[in-house]
Amino acid sequence: MPKLTLPPITDAQEERIQAGIAADPDNPEITDAQFAQARPFADAFPTLAEKLRRGRGPQKAPIKQQVSLRLDRDVVARFKATGPGWQSRMNDVLRRAARDMPAA
Repeated sequence: MPKLTLPPITDAQEERIQAGIAADPDNPEITDAQFAQARPFADAFPTLAEKLRRGRGPQKAPIKQQVSLRLDRDVVARFKATGPGWQSRMNDVLRRAARDMPAA
């Protein structure tokens, strides 16, 4: 996917942005004093930070094996286009193909 590059904003655009920020009572700019009191997320919420950092964790009953495999771009794109769960659908297609292969 190509990287999106935006042109720099003009002084007039920056002025409108800053005016909008100043006019928003629900989201005031942070003061220097507030910024000085800020703590890293992991320090402020250690339990939540650890939970987020852990990720999914090990499988309860490992039945799948992680592999590295080179596939044609169009094949991967076709499966990805089917939306979330595309890897499981690819696995199902490979399982059917393997079942139908003659034994070596």
